Amino acid sequence: MFYRVRVKDFIRVPPKMFDKGKTEAILANVKSTYENFVSKKLGFVVTVLDIYNVEEGVIIPGDGAAYYGTEFDLLLFRPEMNELVFGNVRDITDFGAFLDLGGSEGMAHISQSMDDYVSFSKDKVLQGKKTHHTLKVGDNCRARIIAVSFKDLKNPKIGLSMRQEGLGKLEWLDEEKKKGVAKE
Repeated sequence: MFYRVRVKDFIRVPPKMFDKGKTEAILANVKSTYENFVSKKLGFVVTVLDIYNVEEGVIIPGDGAAYYGTEFDLLLFRPEMNELVFGNVRDITDFGAFLDLGGSEGMAHISQSMDDYVSFSKDKVLQGKKTHHTLKVGDNCRARIIAVSFKDLKNPKIGLSMRQEGLGKLEWLDEEKKKGVAKE
């Protein structure tokens, strides 16, 4: 789920940035510190939205940089178990599909890519044996988060499933909806 969170921190502005405006220098440093930051508590920091309440700066002897108490808003993505997410297939491998979730990446194991026996082709396509559904790079999908691990913060893992009803490639879901309307 995406969240807007207000954070307060002391932001260091090095002397080489003193020629810039105070707000511009602080915003640049907040962005370089927080954007693409990953933590178990916050999740994935997507971007810095805005800064507020910049306090008077303090220069620490021996450092030369100015430190400003600053409040700022972050846009976060915190993956939650059983959450439905939309993603775009970024890569297909012999063991599954990697989906870009917008701010992070998730992986649907080949056994979780569709409710069918699935085979992998060298053309980077997953294909169902009975349904003949195909999944390839660029496809838009709906998936459910079934695992989240921040064990390695440099490489957090999000496990996805597309096996349940209402999940999978959006084109499959449209086909199922049309079949359902035709039966009624």
